[in-house]
Amino acid sequence: MVLISVNSIPSVGTYIASVKENKTHLITKNNMATEEVRPVVASVTKSTLLETISKEAENRKIAPINAKVDSVWKAIPGYNGLEVDIEETLKLAEHQLTPNQINYVMKEVEPSIQLDDLAPNPVYKGNPKKPMVSFMINVAWGNEFLPSMLDSLRKENVHATFFFDGSWLKKNTEMAKRIQSEGHEISNHAYSHKDMRTISRSKAVEEISKTEDLLKQLGVKNTLFAPPSGYFNQETVQVASEFKLQTVLWTFDTIDWKNPGATRILERLSNNVEPGTLILMHPTVSSRDALPGMISLIKKRGLVLGTVSDLLSSKRITGQGQIMK
Repeated sequence: MVLISVNSIPSVGTYIASVKENKTHLITKNNMATEEVRPVVASVTKSTLLETISKEAENRKIAPINAKVDSVWKAIPGYNGLEVDIEETLKLAEHQLTPNQINYVMKEVEPSIQLDDLAPNPVYKGNPKKPMVSFMINVAWGNEFLPSMLDSLRKENVHATFFFDGSWLKKNTEMAKRIQSEGHEISNHAYSHKDMRTISRSKAVEEISKTEDLLKQLGVKNTLFAPPSGYFNQETVQVASEFKLQTVLWTFDTIDWKNPGATRILERLSNNVEPGTLILMHPTVSSRDALPGMISLIKKRGLVLGTVSDLLSSKRITGQGQIMK
């Protein structure tokens, strides 16, 4: 169930005798989101309530959006729709402490085509209807800036996705465990930072599998793969798919390896961030310094920050900015 805000108040038909107050508010109980509707004085029968609820359900229905392959952005995740749970809404209406009060309970409706149903394609962004943004932090070298970046993420209660180069992960298991323990998602960035376009299929398998083995040792059930430097071909995507991994690229590149400085990163992000944006960075001085401002900018735009898996999920975001699990 998901929390939503609805501005319109349905009429309760001819049986409304009077309205006490022209207000509505949301209440949540047991992960069910309901909208409290103005109480009415007149008593109504179950059949009348059902008729009213069924009619209003049509007005509140939001159709799900299927995942698709876009000619430019390649694989685009789907997004759940919403509809009134008529049975639960009726049950609540019959047992309200305040007589004749209708609390509309909403439930999510999954699209018929999900990301996993598509042929293997890379993802560059999330569904544009989902007001979420993700940080993807590729780690293949250096530890000096990671503690400060983790501090900034923790302070703002933000969880990112860290893609680990396997050779780095093998040498830095304790740092990886710390990142994992702080609630961040950790995923596959191949093993030795090869150009995946130029290596053989067997080498591509080795690059992905060696890092997968290291992730499994940390108890990770990984679903994502970020090719080093963004270099890949269709065979790379196919090999990753055979490991049940979704190949992920980015929507916005901080280009932090060129050391542009925090101010320049923020200027560019301000002009480009939107729902579904995947933001690429590395553990560099520019991204370390820009990270607090990036988080602030994104939140001020009314966007939620989540992991890459959260962003690619078709699940909706609740009023508290959380994905319903």
